[in-house]
Amino acid sequence: MKRLLYGIVMLCFMDLFIQLPVMGPFAKSLGAGSFVIGLAVGLYSLTNMFGNIAAGYWIDRYGARTVLLLGFTLTAGVMLLYPLVSQPLHLIIVRFIHGLTGGLLVPSAFTLISHHASGQQPGRTMALSGAAVGAAAIVGPAVAGIMKAKFGLQPLFISTSILLALGGLLVALAIPASRVKQITRRLGPATSDSLAGFEVILRKRPVVQSYIGAFSLMFAMGALTYALPLKVDELGFAAQISGLMLSTFGVVAIIVFVMPSNRWFDRVSPLTLMYCGGAVIMLALLLLSFFNDQMLMFAVMGLYGFGFSLLFPSMNALLMNNVSVESKGRAFGLFYAFFSLGVVAGSSGIGALTANYDIALRMAAGFILLAGCVVALLRYAELREEQGEAGGVS
Repeated sequence: MKRLLYGIVMLCFMDLFIQLPVMGPFAKSLGAGSFVIGLAVGLYSLTNMFGNIAAGYWIDRYGARTVLLLGFTLTAGVMLLYPLVSQPLHLIIVRFIHGLTGGLLVPSAFTLISHHASGQQPGRTMALSGAAVGAAAIVGPAVAGIMKAKFGLQPLFISTSILLALGGLLVALAIPASRVKQITRRLGPATSDSLAGFEVILRKRPVVQSYIGAFSLMFAMGALTYALPLKVDELGFAAQISGLMLSTFGVVAIIVFVMPSNRWFDRVSPLTLMYCGGAVIMLALLLLSFFNDQMLMFAVMGLYGFGFSLLFPSMNALLMNNVSVESKGRAFGLFYAFFSLGVVAGSSGIGALTANYDIALRMAAGFILLAGCVVALLRYAELREEQGEAGGVS
């Protein structure tokens, strides 16, 4: 069942990675200006946040399987709207809706995985889930590029719709509803009809630490995807080099995720791995801002992938270990809302502050350092409280 769920995670992320590299050129082909092109690319991530939060609420009330089925069905339908788009305004509307429906997918899939992994190597399970995400990040853009070049955009959108519909069919046929109902209990009206559940989740320091990790990781990713292509272009490298560098980090991360050493994720404290992963990513961003040699930059992107491989599973495991079964939907919904917010803030925020790609990378490294300090302060406050309680008991 877990292998099946890893495949479903890959399908969920294929929705993002297939359309990501073609959306800018598609908007441009409709006659959109630079602002509208940027809006068309970024609006998906922005509205995705609201979809993530809504998914979390519905998952805890109706079950992750039901919300995942709804997400696959609606998103498959939305993909069929893209071939009908004939002007930039229509594209903006479709992107808005796509972000909302796509936001239902990932929290539902990860909630199902967390239920099946409860008490059974959560760190290793999340590492293998990360490998599925990495595979989607490598395969998705490649498939999109090939299909766009050979067949055009309309067949690409229709094929993606069929792929998502098949994902929904897989969920309906292969994940037993009775099993999910046993795991994901329906909440009572007092909890499900209010925001009390979100408030309780946010009071837990380890959960907040995982959210800070999610936001800072994707903030760095947003800054990297903004700055790296600019730097590669300025240095006069071949056009495909920036894509190959981003793929390098993905390949290294997948290797770490699937190696037998992924058992480390259950033997070492998630918080310790988060510190290590954040430090490696910070170092990689700094080195990337100073290096201009192509081979050195490839090596640094491999280092970045190693840091990513430490951070992604550990913050997922930290979250999984500190929320109840009844709250996992909302917990993962908020988690991936912070993911989406981090991408938007990293690319748009850094881009608004500086046009210098090296300064952008250093600013992202500084933000990672700041986020690590906040996580450390939260941990320090937690330890002080534990010592105070122990003193009171004695």
